[in-house]
Amino acid sequence: MTLQSADEGFARTLAGLLPEGTIGPAEPRYLEEPRGRAVTPGALLARPRSVDEVAAIVRASAAARVGIVPWGGGTGLVLGQVVPDGPAPLILSLERMAAPRGIWPEERLMAVEAGMVLADVQAAAEGAGLLFPLSLASEGTARIGGNLATNAGGTAVLRYGNARALCLGVEAVLADGSVFHGLKRLRKDNTGYDLTDLLIGSEGTLGILTAATLRLYPRPAALATAMLAVPGPEAALSLLALAEAATGGAVSTFELIHRQGLLFLDEVMPEVRQPFAERPEWSVLVEIGLAPGQDPQAVLGAIYEAADDRGLVGDAVLAASEGQRQDLWNLRERIPDANRKIGAICSHDISLPLGEIADFVPRAGEAVAAFGPFRINCFGHLGDGNLHYNIFPPKGEKRDAYLPQAEGITRAIHDLVHDHGGSVSAEHGIGRLKVGDLERYGDPAKLAAMRAIKAALDPAGILNPGAVLRA
Repeated sequence: MTLQSADEGFARTLAGLLPEGTIGPAEPRYLEEPRGRAVTPGALLARPRSVDEVAAIVRASAAARVGIVPWGGGTGLVLGQVVPDGPAPLILSLERMAAPRGIWPEERLMAVEAGMVLADVQAAAEGAGLLFPLSLASEGTARIGGNLATNAGGTAVLRYGNARALCLGVEAVLADGSVFHGLKRLRKDNTGYDLTDLLIGSEGTLGILTAATLRLYPRPAALATAMLAVPGPEAALSLLALAEAATGGAVSTFELIHRQGLLFLDEVMPEVRQPFAERPEWSVLVEIGLAPGQDPQAVLGAIYEAADDRGLVGDAVLAASEGQRQDLWNLRERIPDANRKIGAICSHDISLPLGEIADFVPRAGEAVAAFGPFRINCFGHLGDGNLHYNIFPPKGEKRDAYLPQAEGITRAIHDLVHDHGGSVSAEHGIGRLKVGDLERYGDPAKLAAMRAIKAALDPAGILNPGAVLRA
């Protein structure tokens, strides 16, 4: 069904249904993708203050056949929040719906509106003496609705799971304007299909999340943090298994870092402190949440000694203070910033079975080398198999001359990921950028089911049109 543009007439219709100041033209920040890859040429903006206002907007959009693009913090990297082509959409921002709805410390639960910034969710949990463990580089801007809509990952998936695992229930507006009142506090509820899990990760194509009930966790009594040089990914995985066994599964973070990322920091961010004078070929950043009475230095020291006996580690820096811990984390979190300053030819958010990573990494390097002498920065969340595999021009050369090769390189890498039983989208989602990849590598039965679900829940195709599945 053909969609219509969100024109002046539609704007007047919405303005007549909603409080003054809810509808207006979209400012540039609502139209741009963070990396500058695409923009929405122009759009109408709605900023509702309640779920009833969201429902009214959706009903009017369905009647007028106007596409709606839900907008959280605008931090997505797969064009899920921009529409470069087609009829001008209505951008629906939930930034005014950013309040907590309740917190139950004894149940370790909190209900929040979808527009709440992730860092504010974390702070609210901390204020109750608890932990909301979802942690991302963009947590100061990203909003929880967008985190759930994309089933965001981050650095603590190893211990706590993706966003879906951190949510018990959601409130959402469906494509006909009806409200799904699924904002429950139940840990067991086997009453039919799980719409909460279906809506989480659907990227706004099946419903608009307006609130969520989130799981909270006890805060670790202490954190043990270290950066350790390792011979390679295979040794890193053995170290992970050793650390998990030694701590009873208390490892919350296990980040793989390649030398190229450290060299990029030297090149464009020399102010970032680095723990090793000689940049190791591979290293890992590991963090363990400890129970009361455990000594961080003793725990890490015992793990290091056991790993050293097995030849799994080289140099190591164990954080002896919160300042040293922050220095190690600052290094990890600035690697993506350095990548942007260097300028990638192409970037890949991939995941693999843990046992396939050691074989994949050299094979992928050979595949890239067939295209030219490119620099590769392979880093990411090794504990859950999520690698960010990014390709850069030779040092001193501009990326523009190599951009025509990006498609071929990405196809080669994604083919290899698929051959190893992996995924071409680990934590960033599909958006509009990877629709073709989903069609190429997705299971046919799954794709058919997804299309049937989309047709059933959004027959007019108004919810984030063109994202995840082709319109």
